[in-house]
Amino acid sequence: MGSSRSHRRGALPNYLRAQRKRLGLSQDEVAFLLGCRDGGKLSRYERFQRTPNLETVAALELIFGVPAQELFAGVYEEAERIVSRRARMLARRLACRAEARRKLAQVKTIARHRKGTGEYRYEALQ
Repeated sequence: MGSSRSHRRGALPNYLRAQRKRLGLSQDEVAFLLGCRDGGKLSRYERFQRTPNLETVAALELIFGVPAQELFAGVYEEAERIVSRRARMLARRLACRAEARRKLAQVKTIARHRKGTGEYRYEALQ
């Protein structure tokens, strides 16, 4: 899905700095909670220069008490846009194969994912 820098519009790639400030914590303090030596790595996350791994994302969710989908709203929006587009492409491919009907229904559900809600709509694709 590329780096956070490829984000186009809408939300920032992440809201780590805002959440850290909300809690009144320094970069070094959050880094300590993450098991890092100092706040340098967190600084790079906050400035969108580095993307944390899954374990770090889970730890940040626990530290800030905010779902990863909200902490990394811009990343989520970009992933949602890309997956939805690819699901529509896959649905067109599967529609040509009779034995793929069950898969096609699931892929169409993915293609209709409602932005930012985590919900799916069940209506016909165009």
